Amino acid sequence: MDLAELNHVLIPGTKSARDRYRNAWLGRRLRFLSTPFMRLSREGRALLVMAGVAALFGGDVGRTEAHVLVLASASLVVSAFLFTGAYRLSGVTAGLSLPRRVTLGDEIALTISLRNDGHRTHRSIRLVPPLLPWDGTFRALPNDIDELPPGGLVTATVRARFAVRGEHHVDPFRAVALLPLGLSQGASLPTSGARFVVVPKVARVVSLTTPKNRRHQPGGIARASRTGDATDLLGVRPYRPGDPVRDLHARSWARHGAPMVREYQEEYFTRIGIVVDTDAGAASSAHLEGALSLAAGVVASLCRGEALVDVLVAGKHVEQLSLGRSLGSLDQALDVLAAVRPSPGFGAEAMLGRLSPYLERLSSVVLVALDWDDARAAFVAAMRARGVETLVLVVGDHASRTTQATTVPLEAITKGEALAL
Repeated sequence: MDLAELNHVLIPGTKSARDRYRNAWLGRRLRFLSTPFMRLSREGRALLVMAGVAALFGGDVGRTEAHVLVLASASLVVSAFLFTGAYRLSGVTAGLSLPRRVTLGDEIALTISLRNDGHRTHRSIRLVPPLLPWDGTFRALPNDIDELPPGGLVTATVRARFAVRGEHHVDPFRAVALLPLGLSQGASLPTSGARFVVVPKVARVVSLTTPKNRRHQPGGIARASRTGDATDLLGVRPYRPGDPVRDLHARSWARHGAPMVREYQEEYFTRIGIVVDTDAGAASSAHLEGALSLAAGVVASLCRGEALVDVLVAGKHVEQLSLGRSLGSLDQALDVLAAVRPSPGFGAEAMLGRLSPYLERLSSVVLVALDWDDARAAFVAAMRARGVETLVLVVGDHASRTTQATTVPLEAITKGEALAL
């Protein structure tokens, strides 16, 4: 277990687990008992702790005057606590916004907004961050807000970094009004929580040479771009800005009284499947992250071309996609890759079984592997026997190229070097 994860063993990593903890009997009791303590600011809590430590040395009132300091500190804290009810952020609404996705290793910016729809000016507002799961750390926290006038809007940005791919959920931030002296705070105003996905870094694949074979696709894809190959006439439709002038259909234009164009679809084109090796025993976790990054780069490169990325297989997970040629987006593939977890072993038969529903329409497959052995060679041979050419990219330590596989250095992937595959 990672030491960072061990240090946060009492903080569940998922929202559902945290909600179960909060809603359990013990969680409800602890929340009730901690309410008075939470009305103190961090300065007030520090003073209360120091007063408790001083009380250990002030028990003998006949020989020391330390008890005076204890009583003075306690009275100050109690007085600050008694007036917290008067410091509510009435008329204020709080919101939290953040990007839908963030790349692994990058910082994510969380924006907290406070809008005052009331008639009272609020001063000395503090934003209290939530506890993060073990892989998250705050990189920059906002300063206190001096003033929020009626009708005013203020925003503050918090930066955080997360070290693990996958879906994350940030619990609500809390906005509180500080009392004079800053020892206590009014009732908290929570924002909403927010969900986002930490996705793999996209490797910089500048060129990718895949097998050129194509397969017949009955019915074609009407939205696919045209590349000069033979196409079948699908019908006519109203003209849209950007349509080629040569596709205008004069007779339909005359009949409808508005410009009409011919619409075509291709019956032969390239559909590619992406297979990612997630064998935990074949390489280190860094190599797995490199393989996912390389797979993301391959998908991004294919989306810029005329091929379609049709299916993505990562371990036991199979996702049917339609990326490229103005269909879909890279984000779909990144969401799938973000959820990948290591799996035991690489089974050629199991992988073929997952791909079998798609083999009839696939032109080729790109295998991103963590090793090159008999099992992976058997998988490639079985694919080629079914008429599906396979490009093998192995994430390793040193670059090499053979007739069977191309080894891509992990260092080149992580450093963002240009990869011509």
